[in-house]
Amino acid sequence: MSEQQLPVVVIGAGPTGLAAAAHLVGRGLDPLVLEAGAAAGSAVREWGHVRLFSTWSEVVDPAAEKLLAPTGWVRPDGATYPSGADWAERYLQPLADVLGDKVRYGATVTGVSRAGRDRVVDADRESQPFTVLIETADGSEERILARAVLDASGTWATPSPMGGDGLPALGEKAASARVSYRVPDLKDPAVRARYAGKRTAVVGSGASAFTALAALADLSESDDGAGTRAVWILRRGISGSTFGGGAADQLPARGALGLAAKAAVDDGHADAVTGFRTAAVERDGERLVLVGEDGRRLDPVDEVIVLTGLRPDLSFLDELRLGLDERLRAPVALAPLIDPNQHSCGTVYPHGVKELSHPEKDVYLVGMKSYGRAPTFLAMTGYEQVRSVAAALAGDREAAERVELTLPETGVCGGAGLFDAPEATPADGGGCCAAPATLTIGAGAPASSGGC
Repeated sequence: MSEQQLPVVVIGAGPTGLAAAAHLVGRGLDPLVLEAGAAAGSAVREWGHVRLFSTWSEVVDPAAEKLLAPTGWVRPDGATYPSGADWAERYLQPLADVLGDKVRYGATVTGVSRAGRDRVVDADRESQPFTVLIETADGSEERILARAVLDASGTWATPSPMGGDGLPALGEKAASARVSYRVPDLKDPAVRARYAGKRTAVVGSGASAFTALAALADLSESDDGAGTRAVWILRRGISGSTFGGGAADQLPARGALGLAAKAAVDDGHADAVTGFRTAAVERDGERLVLVGEDGRRLDPVDEVIVLTGLRPDLSFLDELRLGLDERLRAPVALAPLIDPNQHSCGTVYPHGVKELSHPEKDVYLVGMKSYGRAPTFLAMTGYEQVRSVAAALAGDREAAERVELTLPETGVCGGAGLFDAPEATPADGGGCCAAPATLTIGAGAPASSGGC
């Protein structure tokens, strides 16, 4: 079989991976989607209880819709907001079903290389197809040859730890029975019982932390949630940008989510601890005590929810020559566009094959995985990425380099990389660069005039 007859292997049957397959089919190319789970959108289903802050109109790929239309598929109301479960059941699974045997379930990719060439060998490297090693659901192994590889496996499986230095805090692993790295589904009776009437620390400052804080606030106001309290742990301070774009966010649901988190704090359901980087987790009987790098010890909590971001698993790509930024682990041409150390406001402009290319020809990290450790990825961004990559693989360079997407403004200012910058501290000492403090934010708290 010639290399041109080999499939394009797509790793992951999530939103971006399935969109990639749709675009490849539209270009006359043969995709093979390898999904570790038993159904399409396996990772999405794990957060199925969480509602997206993008509407249906923003999470359905145009090429995918073309494949679905002849089947009688009815697109959901574009102005409504799906949950993760809605997205998986009403869009991702029907799309995978249309793709048929182009999607394989129970296929975990454990390695990718060039056939007969490890990463050291130069000779005839680009003339060799890719070899993809998979482990199937029954534990057997298989090698698949591919003309190109798109890794759309995402970052869901590798949440970042609690420690402020990027490593697990001392005692974090030992306390694993009381530490979660996911937004809890408080409609599940068992999960609800775990947090009801308890004091829970929520570590993190993004949309997931907002969601958890708002959910715990709702629980505390319910009949079975009396005594439920949250303590919100932030590694930086609080500024006008802490809660996102609010009413200025062009993704209104995302702005509303930040406002809901703010209300949870303002209404006394949560206390905020700022400038706190966790160094250790200690036991206090059945409860946990978080200890900061500065020696501070917080009051005991019953549970900890760690929502400090996600990171890519690059281990199975180790034999490929990837060009990755040393900080974000994103493609080097993309990293400056998304680096929170350099960008505090605005949006990432749409990008494609040019920014996603690596020294290893015809291998691409797409979707959330392309962002490495950077946050705030949008589904529309992934769809534009794979449209461009599919065009490039089909030899249509003009289409590959054309921008066919307009993204909403984020409405959010504030980058995690700036919280230590002393020059950003406002004169009144407030804002995100203020000295570490423990406070309850209420109606009487002064508004900060500064920001980072």
